[in-house]
Amino acid sequence: MSTDLWLRRFHPAPQAATRLLCLPHAGGSASYFFPVSRALSPRIEVVAVQYPGRQDRRLEPCVETIAELADQIADVLPPYLDKPLTVFGHSMGASVGFELALRLQERGTVVHGLVVSGRRAPSALRDERNHELDDDGLIREIKRLDGTESQLLDDDEILRMVLPSIRADYKAAETYRRVDGPRLKARVLALTGDDDPKATLAEVDKWADHTDGGYEREVYPGGHFYLNSHVPAVLDRIRAHVGSLSTVD
Repeated sequence: MSTDLWLRRFHPAPQAATRLLCLPHAGGSASYFFPVSRALSPRIEVVAVQYPGRQDRRLEPCVETIAELADQIADVLPPYLDKPLTVFGHSMGASVGFELALRLQERGTVVHGLVVSGRRAPSALRDERNHELDDDGLIREIKRLDGTESQLLDDDEILRMVLPSIRADYKAAETYRRVDGPRLKARVLALTGDDDPKATLAEVDKWADHTDGGYEREVYPGGHFYLNSHVPAVLDRIRAHVGSLSTVD
């Protein structure tokens, strides 16, 4: 399995003391984090994950479970574990990040921190089945959340390319279940919008039940993609989080 297929460094920063691994939302791609990489480099080296089934990996089969995504990312990540690693995931990416952090912990690497954005905790279960909707229904759901990709869905050619990966990602996110099991040793920072239909504050705060490393929560005005309207503030919060972790160790 090729590391280059999965992991993208848009702004290599070999002098950086730490790394931030970024995991996209459902239907998202590594390029979503290009501005994040540019903003945080060279102090923090950003590595973005490219899931199969999109952009330059669009001919590969999509992965339809969170567990399999975490397994495959864990297998290609060892070359990037030579520096302290913080994991950031938005929406579905938060669930992948949590499972990935658990796998790394089981293999002897405790991530310095897990930043979960726009996602309820694994134990905050909902019965969601948007992945079973027809194409029109799934498109309406995507537009309701007002993600960046929603503006592209009026282009039929682009739609045909991205809809299979979106559906696979929705299936992975909506069928993911973990109530009990190992707890993280890493500190968890939860970022969320105050009007996110996919994650209430009570559901977000359940992340505290999944770690022994401490829990913090930051709330911003906005919905599921609140971070698109608060990029400087979110980046500052991530910088502070990574900095606080380095002082602890």
